[in-house]
Amino acid sequence: MRDLTHTATQTAAHTALAAREENAERLLRVSAKHSHDPLTEIDWQAPIDPDQFALPPHRVSLYGTRLWHQLTSRQQARLSMHQLASVTAAGIWFELILMDGLVRHVYDSDLTTQHAQYALTEVADECRHSTMFAKYITRTGYPTARPSRRAERRGRLHLLLNDTTLTFAGAIFVEEFTDAMQREMIRDESLQPLGRSVAKIHVIEEARHIGYAKPELERRWAKLSPARRAVFRQVIGVLAYEAVIECVNPRIYALAGLDVKQAKAAAAANPHWRAAKADWARKAVAFFTELGIIDRHSESMWRRAGLLP
Repeated sequence: MRDLTHTATQTAAHTALAAREENAERLLRVSAKHSHDPLTEIDWQAPIDPDQFALPPHRVSLYGTRLWHQLTSRQQARLSMHQLASVTAAGIWFELILMDGLVRHVYDSDLTTQHAQYALTEVADECRHSTMFAKYITRTGYPTARPSRRAERRGRLHLLLNDTTLTFAGAIFVEEFTDAMQREMIRDESLQPLGRSVAKIHVIEEARHIGYAKPELERRWAKLSPARRAVFRQVIGVLAYEAVIECVNPRIYALAGLDVKQAKAAAAANPHWRAAKADWARKAVAFFTELGIIDRHSESMWRRAGLLP
């Protein structure tokens, strides 16, 4: 009986590794056909219309509030552009953390496997994305691509933890969140062309990254002990909370000439902004709930971040 159990375990492990390699091989083929160079494929010199929104107005954090109505239409459009620039700055922050995690994952892997080779391909994608985001930030006049001090401290802690499972989970949340936001941008032809061009490239390539991270997280989650799962649930909730906070840096309100404290309070209480966050997080929340990462014991942090309806 012991021999039969051992044989069954080996067969299951072999099947899992074969599926992992098959998925990586598919992603490598798609990457070869559908990778983009934002430095040459985006018109970075095209003028930006100061009256054109970068995000749909109802997705701006202050939309519908008293402070929103105090702004002129042009000021509202500029606030939307600075909010998108803030999101891209947060994207750079997270992509640097993700690239570090992927490189460490490869270091612990066999580079002759297609799984490891795709991890490096994803790092190359993320390098281009971070450069693309930085160029967008520069074009909009947003003052910096650096994260907030709070995010920088959290990022350094994550780098010290070097938790590959958490890296994949964080990638799924952030990439699903930004993917939903950017798909809305792509569909709305009234929005700023530069922002939509950035969104199109990012959406195409991030779909592959999500397809790489999800089965890897499923495999790793299945192997965690109940105690580690309980800790993991809380940690990924904190990560999601911090990532969403970082998307809207308070400096966007100062740049709009608003009182930062009042603006933060207005955004936190704004049902339109809460709906936007919940809409953009829906796919990640559904996936985590299905796996059991979000349960009745861990959902409070997700509600606090405004990520559950």
